[in-house]
Amino acid sequence: MFPIMTTAVAPSDSTDRFAVISADCHAGASHAAYREYLEARFVEDFDAWRDRYRNPYKDLAPGDDRRLRNWDDDMRNSQQESDGVVAEVVYPNTVPPFFPSFVLFAQPPRPEDYEHRLAGIRAHNRWLKDWCDRFPERRAGVGQIFLNDVDDAIADAIWIKENGLRGGVLLPNIAPDVKWVKPLYDPIYDPLWKVLEDLEIPVNAHGGTGAPDYGSYPTAMLLYINEVVFYSQRPFVQLALSGVFDRFPRLKFVMAESGCSWVPGLLDQLDGMVKAIRGAGSVGEIRYTDDERVGSLLPSEGFAQNCWLGVSQPSMADVPAMAQVGLDRCMWASDYPHDEGTYPHTREAIRSRFADWDTTDKFRILTANAAALYGFDVEALAPLAEQVGPTVAELAEPLRELPANPSQGLLRGLGEVATMSEDMDANAL
Repeated sequence: MFPIMTTAVAPSDSTDRFAVISADCHAGASHAAYREYLEARFVEDFDAWRDRYRNPYKDLAPGDDRRLRNWDDDMRNSQQESDGVVAEVVYPNTVPPFFPSFVLFAQPPRPEDYEHRLAGIRAHNRWLKDWCDRFPERRAGVGQIFLNDVDDAIADAIWIKENGLRGGVLLPNIAPDVKWVKPLYDPIYDPLWKVLEDLEIPVNAHGGTGAPDYGSYPTAMLLYINEVVFYSQRPFVQLALSGVFDRFPRLKFVMAESGCSWVPGLLDQLDGMVKAIRGAGSVGEIRYTDDERVGSLLPSEGFAQNCWLGVSQPSMADVPAMAQVGLDRCMWASDYPHDEGTYPHTREAIRSRFADWDTTDKFRILTANAAALYGFDVEALAPLAEQVGPTVAELAEPLRELPANPSQGLLRGLGEVATMSEDMDANAL
């Protein structure tokens, strides 16, 4: 069972320290480690698949110590502590068995691949449980599910809950060209939403997902990087407009690494459309029947009731938007260990965005909201925070100059251009 957060009190004195929780980090195992977590009947197939697999990611290649950040406790904990971060919500990062590409970008498995891909994510979930259990107060792992089979998804969600992966489940984002899996607005998923609601399992959608297959064209990654923001927002739109938040008012839905500056405008747009349909029964020349007017909540009401945001490496535009969407709904995140994240300049990144914020409001987005949603015990984190956490005075000091070689997450939104990591072969996605 997920633990209940011990009551946390915001720091007040200038020397008090924050217990900073990142609501979006990433980790995963090596192929050698995943092999140990596979069901025995898949090991021979895995060995054959692994012999054919060619790793396109330099930071996951043998001989590159950066790959150790994904699973090595000493390296990871020391880097997080040096950055002032004491706990993390952990999404997947490496390539699980039988996956065609990076775990977040891979489309849902086709029917002929489903059995092996399912074995792959179950191996990841077993590994993640053991990895999180080594530091249970610091790590809330997000387990993986597929939506190809609702009964399997429910079974995996229950396993995730029973095995203490407090981060909840990672919801697959179904791209428009994926015709072999039902879209998120299909009522076939209602039994799954019911289980997730009743067991209080957070449902996480991660940015960068849900885009269609652009094919092998030189412009494919240019199209992806410009359109993926839209596709990352589709899960919320589909759940809100299909009445999921009406039918399951206690469902906890989180959007991670998607920013938040887009939320107020989208909510205004969706609310206006819904109000027009309710009032005139039409939008422009398109008329709607009573059956097409699903749900009693406005999208903004569904958001306020059901949704949270894990705002990774927030831009300057994200900061004022947090107050608009609700400071009780926003969680800061570093995106460790990705190069576009804030490490190793997390303190500077926080100062550059939030120096003038009230300490209590900082505490909400840096600590309290993630602790309440994901079950972190802030009192258990306090001894480590007393050693490594940034002080009230430090985070109140405006950032007046950039450090040498500033991280991309620090530069984001400051007028600097952050480039795509050289560690990723765009054509391999």
